[in-house]
Amino acid sequence: MTKRPREATPAPEEALPEADRLEGFPHPRETLDLVGQARAEQVLLEAYRSGHLHHAWLLTGPEGVGKATLAYRFTRFLLAGGPEDALLPQHDLAVPPSLPAVRQVAALSHPGLLVIRRPYDLKKKRIPASIPVDEVRRLKEFLALTADDGAWRVVIVDRADEMNASAANALLKSLEEPPARTVFLLVTAEPGRLLTTIRSRTRRLDLSSLAEDDLARVLTGLLAGAGEAPPTPEEAELLATLSGGSVRRALVLRSGDGLALYERLIKVLGASKPGPDILKLADRVDDFAVIVDLVQGLMNRLARQAALGAGALPAERRLAARLAAPDALASWAQLWETVGRARSDALTLNLDRRALLVDLLTRLTELGRDAA
Repeated sequence: MTKRPREATPAPEEALPEADRLEGFPHPRETLDLVGQARAEQVLLEAYRSGHLHHAWLLTGPEGVGKATLAYRFTRFLLAGGPEDALLPQHDLAVPPSLPAVRQVAALSHPGLLVIRRPYDLKKKRIPASIPVDEVRRLKEFLALTADDGAWRVVIVDRADEMNASAANALLKSLEEPPARTVFLLVTAEPGRLLTTIRSRTRRLDLSSLAEDDLARVLTGLLAGAGEAPPTPEEAELLATLSGGSVRRALVLRSGDGLALYERLIKVLGASKPGPDILKLADRVDDFAVIVDLVQGLMNRLARQAALGAGALPAERRLAARLAAPDALASWAQLWETVGRARSDALTLNLDRRALLVDLLTRLTELGRDAA
């Protein structure tokens, strides 16, 4: 077998659009610090120290809470090189930023790392909706190469739930017969979409939503790096609730028009004649994903408020009171399923996003009036 070189030319794909990159902010592989996930980090560190590190890990949790950041952090730790016991005294997975592995992982040029994700299609000039089987087939060549003596190899699949059926089955074959000193890190916010056989061959590690203080600290640092002002205490509190403790969602809301869109959504739902406002909000088709996220979060909070008497923001509590009736809650659950399908249908079926938003917002306002 061919000996793997110590250095590799930076992958051309690093300059191409990336599905998992939020424009204007560092990619998770370029992020050295991990906030709010110390428990998950310790689980990986202790597994490594035990000498019996599981060959495949399923990193799960809400979108934007640090799953990919943890995957790359652990990757740098494993690929840092040198005697293994040199890393054992430390209390987390951090490695010195000056190490070559840090630069190589950031550039996707480390010979011991393979990242499987939705690739940019040069011919069609777009990123596909799923991870194709050809991406997973790169595993065969990667695993066939001989690593340096004692070196680790890492395969990151991000997001694993985006694999199509052929890609998932191809990955399963590698998980069934894992090579020595190779670790698979499967990143997903929707583990239920993975094959049962894949889930059974991985060790699951759940990451939680960030607490308000942790979220504010991360946001302040990222916004400062992007030349933006930090959130005010009032903004930080609102962002923590609207984002559900997700850094990515909070950045989208804060850097874009998300907070203003939320105010317009509340206005629409509280209007006696919301028709014109619905049409104006539905015209924001470029913000389709943000609006759907806001609606899903709002529905979650209103349902908790109606059922438990807590959970909604002050501006939402009057709306929640409309939904306290049992017959309204049944319709609420039905509408929840519709919202869940809206984004995936818009992406995979290329449906009219404006029409989807009009239908969704109209049904939401009608439900509120019916329950009043």
